Amino acid sequence: MREFNYKNEYAKLLTPNIVNMLTVIHEFKGEQTLFLEAESDLLTQLLEIAKIQSTEASNRIEGIITTDERLKLIVREKTMPKTRSEKEIAGYRDVLTTIHESYDYIPPRSSMILQLHRDLYKFSGMSIGGNFKNSDNVIAEKLPDGTQRVRFQPVSAWETPETMDRLCDEFIKSVSDPEMDPLLLIPMFILDFLCIHPFNDGNGRMSRLLTLLLLYRSGYIVGKYISIEKLITDSKETYYEVLQESSYEWHEGTNDYLPFVRYMLGVIAAAYREFSSRVKLLSTGGFTKAERIRELIKDHLGKITKAELMELCPDISQATVQRTLAELLANGEITKIGGGRYTSYIWNGEDK
Repeated sequence: MREFNYKNEYAKLLTPNIVNMLTVIHEFKGEQTLFLEAESDLLTQLLEIAKIQSTEASNRIEGIITTDERLKLIVREKTMPKTRSEKEIAGYRDVLTTIHESYDYIPPRSSMILQLHRDLYKFSGMSIGGNFKNSDNVIAEKLPDGTQRVRFQPVSAWETPETMDRLCDEFIKSVSDPEMDPLLLIPMFILDFLCIHPFNDGNGRMSRLLTLLLLYRSGYIVGKYISIEKLITDSKETYYEVLQESSYEWHEGTNDYLPFVRYMLGVIAAAYREFSSRVKLLSTGGFTKAERIRELIKDHLGKITKAELMELCPDISQATVQRTLAELLANGEITKIGGGRYTSYIWNGEDK
């Protein structure tokens, strides 16, 4: 049965690159405190956008989808879910809300994880909610010819309850050690959770919800305002690659946590950069609406769509966004890429 010893593994992670990433995130956390104190009125917009994006992205990566309009209505609790996918989306919405509002009172214990999983499926009528798996499962990859290839064999069903208890005990013990940074322990816990794969269904979504829970409990609440789930989904190829790399020889206890830890630190740092950028933009009273759109495109890494601009600026009308894009195109400040629903824009300037 798999043993956990985070203290031994922790020292292996303290590479110069990882230490530098930790320093950057610690600095962002200090800035986060200032924003929460000084810009609290501006954060409501970001909170609603992130909740919609998180619910959509974490479900989409698992193939659970609905229309954009239906999704927004479900997240805002303006309609009842109809399809199986919508019922699971509504469950995710409620668990996400529970974590946002009550993270201080949800310790990472098996009993709490089971309750969150129960709520994930509360609209579905499925009996799997709130129960560990009752049969062995595999993590498989679907090949182009329609066949499946087993990528990882998780812990057996009969071993799962005890393994989850030991995992939670090890994390709680380690995170209470002042010499161990929770930013390294959280990805280790999440990787182990995914390797155990404790549920018949919902393991991926639960792993992302638990990531937020553990980050919030350690004071890193950026996921409330910037969707960490969206950042993961947008880089899903890398996400799956590092998962596979870090889970190799996991059962033998000789796996390397570093690839997954490095990836997750990169996601958290990216979330903080975006948080900082958005709050500064929203709090800059001297900018016109057109100037805010221009700054968003200029500061955005890579392509951005009109829909994304409107999500970032919910107080700006579609007509204003469209007019500003046309002016920026005419001035040669941006380039239009693609067409129709796939149209996006990229900044041309040298001062990016």
